[in-house]
Amino acid sequence: MTQPAARGESTAAGLPGTDWWTRALAREERPETAAHGDTAARPAWCDFVERAVTMTMPPAGPTGTDAWHEAFAVPFRPLLALVRDRLAEAARRHLSADADSARAVAETFTGVLAGRLARIALYTLMAELGTARAGGLLAGADDRERFADFLRRQCTPGGLAALFTRYPVLARQLGMAAMSAADAGAELLARLGADRAELVASLLGGADPGPVMAIEPGLGDPHERGRSVGLVRFADGRTIVYKPRPLAAHARFNEVVAWLNRRLPGCDLRTARVVTRQGYGWMEFVQAGPLDRPEDARRFYRRAGVLLAALHAVHATDMHCENVIACADQPVLIDVETVFHPDLPLPDTITIADPAAHALATSVQRTGLLPYVTVGENGLLDQSGLGGDPGATCPEGALDWEPPASAAARLVRRPVPYAGAANRPRFDGRVLEPADHQADVLEGFRLGYDAVVRRRAEFARLVESFSEVETRVVVRPSCGYANLLAESTHPDLQRDALDRDAALDVLDEASAGHPLWRRLAPYERAEMWAGDIPLITGRPASRDLWTCGGAHLPDALERSGLECALEKIAAMGEIDRGEQEWVIRASLAARRPAGGHHSTRPAVARTPAGAEPGRLLAAAAGLADEILARSKVMRGEDDRGRINWLGLQLVDDQRWMVLPMGASLADGYLGVALFLAQLTRLTGIARYGQAARRAVTPIPQLLATLADRPDLLSAVACGSSAGLGGMSYALARLATLLDDGELRDWAETSVELANRTTGLDGPPEPPGWADGTAGCLAAMGAVHREIGSGTAARLAVTCADRLADLVERTTGHSVPDEEEIPAGFAAGAAGIGWALTRFAMHAPDSRHSLAGRRALRRAGEQIVPGGPQGHGWCRGTAGLLMARACLANDTAGDTGAALLSLAERPMLGDLSLCHGELGIADALLVLAAIEPGQGAAPTLHRRADLVLDAVHRHGPTCATPGGIATPGLLHGLAGIGYGLLRLGFPKKVPSVLLLEPTP
Repeated sequence: MTQPAARGESTAAGLPGTDWWTRALAREERPETAAHGDTAARPAWCDFVERAVTMTMPPAGPTGTDAWHEAFAVPFRPLLALVRDRLAEAARRHLSADADSARAVAETFTGVLAGRLARIALYTLMAELGTARAGGLLAGADDRERFADFLRRQCTPGGLAALFTRYPVLARQLGMAAMSAADAGAELLARLGADRAELVASLLGGADPGPVMAIEPGLGDPHERGRSVGLVRFADGRTIVYKPRPLAAHARFNEVVAWLNRRLPGCDLRTARVVTRQGYGWMEFVQAGPLDRPEDARRFYRRAGVLLAALHAVHATDMHCENVIACADQPVLIDVETVFHPDLPLPDTITIADPAAHALATSVQRTGLLPYVTVGENGLLDQSGLGGDPGATCPEGALDWEPPASAAARLVRRPVPYAGAANRPRFDGRVLEPADHQADVLEGFRLGYDAVVRRRAEFARLVESFSEVETRVVVRPSCGYANLLAESTHPDLQRDALDRDAALDVLDEASAGHPLWRRLAPYERAEMWAGDIPLITGRPASRDLWTCGGAHLPDALERSGLECALEKIAAMGEIDRGEQEWVIRASLAARRPAGGHHSTRPAVARTPAGAEPGRLLAAAAGLADEILARSKVMRGEDDRGRINWLGLQLVDDQRWMVLPMGASLADGYLGVALFLAQLTRLTGIARYGQAARRAVTPIPQLLATLADRPDLLSAVACGSSAGLGGMSYALARLATLLDDGELRDWAETSVELANRTTGLDGPPEPPGWADGTAGCLAAMGAVHREIGSGTAARLAVTCADRLADLVERTTGHSVPDEEEIPAGFAAGAAGIGWALTRFAMHAPDSRHSLAGRRALRRAGEQIVPGGPQGHGWCRGTAGLLMARACLANDTAGDTGAALLSLAERPMLGDLSLCHGELGIADALLVLAAIEPGQGAAPTLHRRADLVLDAVHRHGPTCATPGGIATPGLLHGLAGIGYGLLRLGFPKKVPSVLLLEPTP
C-alpha cells in the first residue's frame, strides 16, 4: 500500500497510489489474503472521491458566513458539484425541465446535502485547523484571515488529497453520503415524473401547479442509503411531500378515522391524503393554521381525544410533536407508520417483569400523543404530540463554534430554545396549553373509545385487514443511533476503519443483554457504516422483522402487533377506560409547574365531624382498597405474583412525571407496602399484608444489582425519601409488621449497601433529612432498634460525626455557598438538628447533642407564622415548630404564636404527608408529646375532625397538580391513609416522616 502523502503535498492527478482507500474498509470488508498482497475490489465511492479531488479549486473570495455548517461545506464543493450535475440531468430527463430550472432544482437538493457533509467532517476539520494553527502553517493578519487561509488550503487538489489520504475513512463517509444522495435524488425525480399526473389529480386539486422549482430532502432521518422525506415545491407555491417508504399503513389508518367519523356525527376528523406506490408514496402538504376563534380550541382538543382513542386501539406509538399538524381546529397526523407496534422482548437482566411498567407501555401514553418529557444535559422538553413547547430548552443543545470563522475557534454545545413544532392550536400568536383542555381531551377520548366498544367485533374485523401492511418497528431510539454516528466521526476514527469498527462495537456491548438487540446489531452496524439511521420493519400479523438491507429475522417477537391490538380491543370496557383516563389526566397535569413544597390548590373551609379511631381506621381501609384496585398485575399471574402501581411522581423537585413506582419510601412501592402492612397489623385483614409482601418482590434483584454495580450504588442517595436510608427503614418495619425473617435479611443487606456508599468516590452526600446524611442517621437508628443491626448502629455513628462536623464548621462563621444549610426540616437545619438530638438523647452533653441543638436553634429562629415558607412539615412552620419545641428549656421564646397560626388557618387544598394537612397533623402529634401544655392536643383534635370530614366530602386530595390521585406515601393515597392511622392510633403507629421505630 502506498504511503500517505505528507501534509500539504499537492497531487494534481488526485489521491496518491492505487490502494489508499483500503484503510477505509471495515473488518468484514477486508480480504483475509490482504497480508499476502491481494487487495479488495475497488469500491465505487473511491472513484467518486478521486474524481472530485481533481475538480477542486480555491474559493473565489471569503466564505462570508459565521455558520460552521456552511463554512466547512466549502472544501467539498466538488462532491456537491458531481451530485448537482447528475440531478440536473435527471430533472431534464424526467421533468422535462429547461437548463436553468433543472439547475435550480439540483441546487436546492445539494444545499441540504452540503450541511450533511459538513457535519460528517466537522470534528476532523476542527482538529486539522488546530494542528495547522499550532504549527504556524496559516497565513493572515488575524485569526479570521488565518481561518480563510485554512479553507483555501483544503480547496486545492493537493490539500483535499492530503486530507483524504490522512483520513480515508472520512473520504469514504463523504463519498458514500454524496453518492447515496445522488442516487436518492435521481430516484425521487424519476418517480415524480412518472407519478405527476396522478399527484396533480389526487393531491393538488386537479390544477396544474407549473414546473418543479425546488426539492428539499432531509426532513427526518436518512434511511436506506441516504433516502429521506422531502418536499417538492412547484411554481405556483403549492407543495407535496415525498416519502421513500411505503404509505399503505397511513392510508389504512385513514380508514380507521373514516370509520370513527361515520359513527361520531360532528367529529369530522381530517386526514392527510396520500398516493401509495410500491415502496414509496406521496402525501399532501398539510399547512398549519391558527384558530378562527379561541373557543375553537375546545374542538381541536376534543378531536385530539378521539384521535388518541383510535391510536390506542391500533396499538400505535411515536406520535410526537413533529408528526402532528394543527390545521385550525384539526389535529392532522402526517406520519403514521408505527401502528400495530409490537411489544418488544425484555432484556435478559429483567427476571421479574414490572406490571406497572407493562401497563404504562400498553396504555394511551405509548401513542406519544400525551405529554412526556425528554431529559438531556441542557434541560427538559415535552416532545409529545400535544407538547412541543416553543421556547423550552432543547435537551441536547446545539453544536456551535466560538469564536466563529476563526483559526482560534473551538466547538461548544450551547443551550438553545426549542423553536416549537406546528402541532398545537394557536390564536392571536399564542400557543394554547393542552393542560387547560383536559376535559375536552377526555370527552373526545370517551367518544372514540366508546364507539369502538359499541361495535367491537366490526372494529376488530377492520384492523385484522391490516395484517400484511408494512409498518415500522422502533427497536431503539433514533437519537441513540444519531449520537453514535456523530461520535464515530471523531478524527481518531477517520484514519483506519478498524478503529471506527471498534467504536461501533458499543452497539454490540449495549446489545449483549437483550435478545432482540443481539440479533439486530450486525445489520444495524452495516446501516450505520453507510451513514444511515437503521430502519426495522414488520407486518402486523407477523412475529418476524425485516431490515433495510432485506435481512429477514423470523420469530424475533414474542407476539405480533396485531395480537397485541386485538387483545387490547377485547379488554376495552368500563374499568380499562377508567385506567386510561387516569393516565390522560395525570399526563396533562404533569405539564403544570411543580409548585414547590406548598399546597398547589387554594385553602378551603370545612365543617368538622367526629374523628373517632374507628372512623379513621375505616377511612384508611377505604383508601387501601382503592390502592389495591389500582394495582397492576402481569397477565397470567396468580395471586402470588408481583404487583406494582403507576404514580404521578415529582422528579428532582422540578417536574411531575407518570412513572411505574420504584423502590423508594417516599413515592415508591415500599411506602405503599408500609401503609398496607401497618393496616394489616391494626385490622387483622390479611389481604393488605399479602399485597404488601407481593409489592416488594423485586427487592432482592435490586439489592443484588446495586451490590454488583458500584457506579449505580454511588448514584443512590442515602437519605429517607428515595435513598438507601429510607429503603432500609421500610424493610425493617415491614419485617416487624409482617413477622417475616426474609424481609429482615433484606433490610440488613440494604444497610450494608448504605454503609458501602460512605466509602465510594463521588460528590459528598447532601446533609439533609430527605436526601442525605440526616435521613440516613435517623433511619439507621430506627433500623438498629427495629432489628438489632450492628452495621446500622455503626453507620449511624459515622453519619452523626459527619453532621456534627458540618454544624461546627458552619456555625458562627461565614461559609461557602455550597455549605450553607437552608431552612426547613426535609432539607435543612431542622432535620439535621432533630436527627442529631435524637441520636444523642442519652448523652445530652456530647458533641452530637450540642451540634444538634445549635442546628435546632438556627431552625427555630426562622419561624415566621404564616410566612412564605408555608405551613407544611417539609419546609414550613410545622417542621420548624417541631425543631424549636425539641429544645425545651433552651428555646428562645415560646411556640404559641406559631401554634396559633397552625390552629386557626383554613384547611389546605391537599391532605398529603409532605406539605399537606396530614404532614402538619404528624407534627402536631409530636408537639403534643413534647410540650403537652402548649395547646397542641386540642388543635390536633380539631384538625383531625376537619381532615376526616374532608376525606368523606371531597375525597383524598393528593399533593399533585389538580389533586390527581397517586398511590405514593409522601404525596399520595398511602400517605393520607397512614396519616389517618397515625391520628387514630398514635401509640401504635410510629411517625414515618420522622422514621420512628415500632413503639
